[in-house]
Amino acid sequence: MGLNNLKAIKILSSVCLVVSLLAACTVSYKFNGSSINYEKVKTISFENFPNRSVAFVWGPMESMFNTALQDMYLQQTRLKQIRQGGDLELSGEIINYDAYNKGVGSDGYSTMAELKMTVNVRFVNNTNHAEDFERQFTASREFDASLQMSTVQEEKVTQMIKEIVEQIFNATVANW
Repeated sequence: MGLNNLKAIKILSSVCLVVSLLAACTVSYKFNGSSINYEKVKTISFENFPNRSVAFVWGPMESMFNTALQDMYLQQTRLKQIRQGGDLELSGEIINYDAYNKGVGSDGYSTMAELKMTVNVRFVNNTNHAEDFERQFTASREFDASLQMSTVQEEKVTQMIKEIVEQIFNATVANW
């Protein structure tokens, strides 16, 4: 047998082995965003989450948070939003929004700053009260302290809201 024929047989054998392994070992994942029993849970209601932060208030944050929270549930689930008394109920408030100095350079000036946001959430599952809770969710973002907060605030707040909304969603309906 020639050298080329041996190489071809080895390559063909390797390909067959890989194809056999792939066919035998399949893994299936389903990420639909939630694990809701839609036979029991059909509706959701949200109360407005007011900004009750004492340290610092940025006007647009309250409406940005409320919109993002409702959008997450409406886009990732089949739940119908109703004004009040839903099978699932979410309420709470933004309890903290503050900026901190994180690091000091050799010149004695701050080099890094951090924005931090905390939201208190009350969750009621009217189909299974064992899942009810009141919990705080927090996110923070660092930025270069030489930048004015007004130049980074919207971007950082948007990122923190997204993270907190995902935490709330996972704690209430994702169950994973």
